[in-house]
Formats: sequence, C-alpha cells, structure tokens
Amino acid sequence: ARWATLAPGLLSVALFATLLGIATIVHWDKFNHQHFAFWLWAGLYFTAPVLVVLAYLANRRHASTAQPDEACLGRVSRWIVALVGVAALATGISLFAVPSALIPLWPWMLTPLTGRVVGAIFCLGAAGIAVVADPRWITVRMMLEVEALMITFMLIAVIRSPGDFATDRPLTWVMLIGFFGVLFGSGILWFRHEVRPRT
Repeated sequence: ARWATLAPGLLSVALFATLLGIATIVHWDKFNHQHFAFWLWAGLYFTAPVLVVLAYLANRRHASTAQPDEACLGRVSRWIVALVGVAALATGISLFAVPSALIPLWPWMLTPLTGRVVGAIFCLGAAGIAVVADPRWITVRMMLEVEALMITFMLIAVIRSPGDFATDRPLTWVMLIGFFGVLFGSGILWFRHEVRPRT
C-alpha cells in the first residue's frame, strides 16, 4: 500500500541482478548453454536490472509524502542499520570484484563464479543504507523480514553442514557473530516498532 515499503529493496535487487548478469558474461564458458534453464537464467538477469529500475522510477513519481506522525528509527538504530548496509555492500563488491583474494579467507569453499554470486547476494544488504535518507519504520519493516528469513536459512545451513565450514579461518567466526548480531538487532527493532506499540 505504501511505495516506501519496497523502494529501498528494489534498488538493491537491481544491483544484485546487474552483478549476476555481469557474472554470467564473465563466466560464460562455465554454463551449460544447451540447457533451457540457462536461457531462463540469462534472460532473467539480463532483463531484470532494466525492468526493476524502470519500475522504481515509474512508482517513485507517484509515491505519497511522509506523514509527520509516522514512526521512525531512533538515531542510533538508524546509523547501525546503515552501517550494516555499508558493510554488506563493501563485502559483496569486494568478493565480486576480486574473488581470488577472498576465496582463501572465506568460511566455505568457493570458486570465482560462486564467489561472485555470493558477493551479489551480500549486495542485497545495501538496502539498509536507505534509512539515512528515510528513517521511517515502513522503509525498514519488510527489509528486516527478508533479511531475518535469509539469515535464518543461512544459520540452518551451518547447523546442517558444519563440516563444510573452515573453523580455522577467522572470517568464519566474524561472519557467524555478525549474522547472530544482525538477527538479534532485527528482533529488537521488531519488538520496539511492532510488538510494544500494540501492547
């Protein structure tokens, strides 16, 4: 019902799709060009960036203005969310740009192609940077839901396949602590803005 609910996510999705399109071109020889699924993949990631940006621009013109009584994140929460977004973006861009430099440090086994895919996924977190310009709760709410779901599934993967993780690498523990920290912080924000107002 409100454009602000989706706006930050669309920009990060456009970046994600653009990077996967570039990764497809860079690693063209790694794909099975005889398989129908490849052409679905290529068609999706070659067209999605344009379509998503056009959707963003078209809807932005019709966005309703912010209301003075809308709930907003506090100053500290706002900057923590933004910094997490910057960290996710920096990690994603670094892994995408120079996967060979980060593969030896990464918590699980990667190839240059899968490294770039994981880097593109991390770039989805860039949506959090939007709270610098628009700290309203509605701009964060759906983003937190998606982020909490993604991190929960990642942690389930850790529990299911612990042998796939290099426990001797410091980044493994930094990432696990970071995931738990983001999940915990998201829970606090959800409680403050969704649960407490109702009680």
